Amino acid sequence: MKKYLLPILLFLLFQACSKPYQVENVERAFYYWKSDNWSFSEKEQKVIDTQKVSKLYVKFFEVEHNDLMGNIPVSKNNLSFYSNKKFSIVPCVYIRNEVFLESKKEELDLLADNIVFLINKKKKENLERVKAVDEIQMDCDWTINSKDNYFYFLKKIKEIYKKKVSCTLRLYPYKYPDKMGIPPVDKAMLMCYNLINPLDNKDKNSILDVNELGLYLNRQREYPLHLDIALPIYSWMQLFQNNEFTKVIYNDFDKIEPFLKPIKPLWFEVTKDITLSNVYLRIGDKIKYDKITAKQLDKAISTIKKNVILDKQVTVALFHLDDEQTKYFSHEEMATFYTLFNN
Repeated sequence: MKKYLLPILLFLLFQACSKPYQVENVERAFYYWKSDNWSFSEKEQKVIDTQKVSKLYVKFFEVEHNDLMGNIPVSKNNLSFYSNKKFSIVPCVYIRNEVFLESKKEELDLLADNIVFLINKKKKENLERVKAVDEIQMDCDWTINSKDNYFYFLKKIKEIYKKKVSCTLRLYPYKYPDKMGIPPVDKAMLMCYNLINPLDNKDKNSILDVNELGLYLNRQREYPLHLDIALPIYSWMQLFQNNEFTKVIYNDFDKIEPFLKPIKPLWFEVTKDITLSNVYLRIGDKIKYDKITAKQLDKAISTIKKNVILDKQVTVALFHLDDEQTKYFSHEEMATFYTLFNN
């Protein structure tokens, strides 16, 4: 009997120390990350309506570093929202990590000023028909070497904007806050995807591998910021020509599937010369297809619920709203990606 006593005591101790799952209300959201002139398509509008989406995280522009010109906010879309229902818009800014590796503090002061000015300008010009929201989100894959400058920049943004500032949070800094620091923002969006470098491990789904997710979310952790959750619903193809990676293609797998033959899990070989998305595919080219399924996401959500301590109110955002990506999921499947987070 004694040999069973220690495991039982450890189990009871774990149960006593574990914080009960407490999510009561889920705000439904999408990321909208297109990089051209756009407005909602009929199918995208239907998704918003059917899923009762109340918030969109929208990429307003990107920031790149140029040795001659400095840090340049680049707008890659022309916002044009037309919807029969009002929803909230959270302006998002994607900033390359090089910006913080290459910039001095005074350059970051100027960048923060420019970003807030441009966001307010775009909101005034393009968002008259949607709800105002007192939040902006910064998206950057910061590293240990860029952390100090990035956190300095976030403080400046908060100081200038005077409203809520959130940021994206990858799983590595989530798991290792002592090493990576806690970003000085009001809340963070935990990005539960893109866990694997596509070129480092060619045998795993680089967008979402549930086993890899479990390595980061391997026990309950109470992060010192409010956490929302982002999940992937997109898929992509990685093209290899002469065994060398060429580019990523996000859509059109259905169009070329008849001209592919499976060679091993995730991998296909092109059987006919064809043109796809202005890319010429030749016989013998290889394609790795990382596809996200409802079953994968259900398992991922189970792992998240078990190990990520969330508040009673949480926003769940799917990445991203696009005809070619949402068509692989039924409306019922997409609804479960939100409802599974409820008690």
